[in-house]
Order: sequence, then C-alpha cells, then structure tokens
Amino acid sequence: MHEDCVFCQIVAGKIPSVTVYEDDVVKAFLDITQVTPGHTLLVPKQHVDDIFAYDADLAAAVFSRVPLVAKAIKASDNRIQGMNIMNNNGRVAYQSVFHSHIHLLPRYSDQDDFSIHFGDHAADYSHDDLEAIAANIRAHVEV
Repeated sequence: MHEDCVFCQIVAGKIPSVTVYEDDVVKAFLDITQVTPGHTLLVPKQHVDDIFAYDADLAAAVFSRVPLVAKAIKASDNRIQGMNIMNNNGRVAYQSVFHSHIHLLPRYSDQDDFSIHFGDHAADYSHDDLEAIAANIRAHVEV
C-alpha cells in the first residue's frame, strides 16, 4: 500500500467508499463523480501505477473481473443501453489517480453527458505507413 494513494486508502478502508464488488484481487466502488448513474471504478488491491506495471497474472486476474461487474451494473437498471469501459494510462491519457483503475460507465442514451471523440486520420496513412508502424510495435512485443 502506498500511504499517499487515495485508491490504496480506499482499499484499506481508511477512506470511505460505496462498494459494489470486492474479492481478494479487486475492489469495485462507485466513482464519486458519477459521470452517469452507476459509474464504477474497478481497482486492483495491489498498487500498480498503470497498465505498464501489470504482469500477465495480475492482468488476467483484474481484467477477468470486468465482465462480472459490468453485467451486474447493466442488470441493475433496465434503462442502461450500453457501457464504456475505459482504462487511462498516463497524464496525457487523462489518468488523474496513479493507481490503475478501470472505469465502467453505463450509457443511458447518446445525450447522457459523456462523449468520446475519435478523430479520423485514415487519409493520412497509406498501407505501407501502417505496416511500418505495426512492424515497429511487433519488434517490441515481449512474450
């Protein structure tokens, strides 16, 4: 546990939270901001800063809990039409608490005060450009 980490303190029970699921690996609790009703954070109990700090075993354990919690959220309100599942890594990617966490954001409509913008840059990349990017990534895959 990192004493200065708000999520470590929530996991330890030093800061109150509203828990929706907990086991020996993760704790899932309502995000205080409630971007949409039911907005839940799923955090590993083990402190890891971001996805880059996971090993395969921790990733399998944490991410295998996502469908369990997502299905429970969806079942809790018949108005839910979909769900965004987000994991932000690094300040530039909008990570604000540096203890890895997964946002489960129930979606009620396309007018529910949440949006994501994916810019379309398809015209900026040829097939060869994409192959070069992929080759560079493949060269760094460590199995």
